[in-house]
Amino acid sequence: MAAFSREQPVELEMAERTASVERNTLETQIKVSINLDGTGKAKFDIGVPFLEHMLDQIARHGLIDLDIHCKGDLHIDDHHTVEDVGITLGQAFAKAVGDKKGMTRYGHSYVPLDEALSRVVIDFSGRPGLQMHVPFTRAVVGGFDVDLFQEFFQGFVNHAQVSLHIDNLRGTNTHHQIETVFKAFGRALRMAVELDPRMAGQMPSTKGCL
Repeated sequence: MAAFSREQPVELEMAERTASVERNTLETQIKVSINLDGTGKAKFDIGVPFLEHMLDQIARHGLIDLDIHCKGDLHIDDHHTVEDVGITLGQAFAKAVGDKKGMTRYGHSYVPLDEALSRVVIDFSGRPGLQMHVPFTRAVVGGFDVDLFQEFFQGFVNHAQVSLHIDNLRGTNTHHQIETVFKAFGRALRMAVELDPRMAGQMPSTKGCL
C-alpha cells in the first residue's frame, strides 16, 4: 500500500507594503514614509500642531506607521503645508499599495466622539473623487483654519487615486467633528488596505485592473 502523504501548504512571503516619498517645491519640502502593515507608530515634524494631532489619529486607528517631516512657508499661513502634506501622503499610499492585488479595496467606518458622529467611506478605485460634507460649527480651532482640511483631503484623493466620501452626521463641537472624521478615515483606510486571504492575490475588480 502506498504511503499516505499530504501536500503541505505553501507559506507565501508577503511583500513589504512601505513607501517613502519626497516632494520639494518653493513652498514646502516634505518627506513621508509609511508602512501599511505597521502598528500605528507616528512621528511628525510639520509645525502645525493641530494637523499633527489629526494625523496621529490616522496612524493609531489605521495601524499605519507614519513618519512625516515638512518645512513649509508657515510665516505666510498653514495652507501650503496642509495641502502639500495631503498630496505627499496620497503619493505614498499610491506607491505602497502597489498593484492592489489581494487588497480589500473598500473601507468604511462610523466613529462617535461624545455628541459628534462621522462616517467615512473609501474606494481605492484608481479614480480620484471627493465628497466632503462637514458643517463646521466654527471656522477656527486653536488658531487652525478648519477649511484647510478640505484641501488636505483633496490633495490626498488626487494623488492616492481614491474615491472618498466624508460625512459628519452630527456634532456641535468643531474639534469633535474633525477628530471623528480623522478617526473614521484611519479606520476606513485600515479596512481598505487589508489583504483579504480569500482573494489569493487576485485583483479586486472585474476589470482586471485598478
